[in-house]
Amino acid sequence: MQHPFETLLLTEPEPGIALLTLNRPERLNAISVKLLEEFGDVLRLLEQHPARVLILTGAGPGFCSGTDLKEARERHGGVRPSVETAMSTQQRLARLVSGLRRIPQPVIAAVNGVAAGGGFCFSLAADIRIAAQSARFVASFINIGLSAGEIGSTYLLPRLIGVSRAAEILFTGREVGAVEAERIALVSRLVPDGQSVAAAIEVARVMLEKSPFGLRMTKEVLDLNVDAPSLESALQLENRTQQLAVRSDAFIESIERFNTRSRKP
Repeated sequence: MQHPFETLLLTEPEPGIALLTLNRPERLNAISVKLLEEFGDVLRLLEQHPARVLILTGAGPGFCSGTDLKEARERHGGVRPSVETAMSTQQRLARLVSGLRRIPQPVIAAVNGVAAGGGFCFSLAADIRIAAQSARFVASFINIGLSAGEIGSTYLLPRLIGVSRAAEILFTGREVGAVEAERIALVSRLVPDGQSVAAAIEVARVMLEKSPFGLRMTKEVLDLNVDAPSLESALQLENRTQQLAVRSDAFIESIERFNTRSRKP
């Protein structure tokens, strides 16, 4: 699976696994206008793509350093863009975060080096985060005069690490290193440098042993039930999902395999 993008690489390292690499290593994979456009194209492609798991990573020494401020200055010639133009760009950027949540594939972020600004938010939008020793997470918005509330940061981060820790990180804009990220459960695994993608592929292989419908419904239920208004609401959604799954071919085949094994002496 190869696609002709300028700022991204979309490959299939193994059947069923899509690997999306932000590919502007000379700019620490900063988000340019072209990358913004192509990332949106990839997410639309993945909504109908047969890949069952997506791994997101960055080329070179960084994951993603956030918006390319140098390009933005050059593009506008030092003139502040209109509020309409700025809002349009902001909304397109936000749609990447919601798009990572919307696609059917579970998303594993393999974070190498810096994940700052928008790159930090991309990692938050993943379902699972695996960090290399060099990984650094920075909610850098507050450091350049902006609100720390940017493309999902104030929604996603508190749900991952709790409101108090999230508030301290967002208000200060400080760097969170890989060891701390693992300690506070911002990431699920810490691996040596150069091994984050390989570790993500290992996790993806385990996922591929599950049914496609089961993976998709698990992502959907997790997304919806994290904000369920009550336990009863969460149970109702789970009830619906399980009754759909019971009728799937994968469930029937699994039960038949179990029964066959149990009958063996």
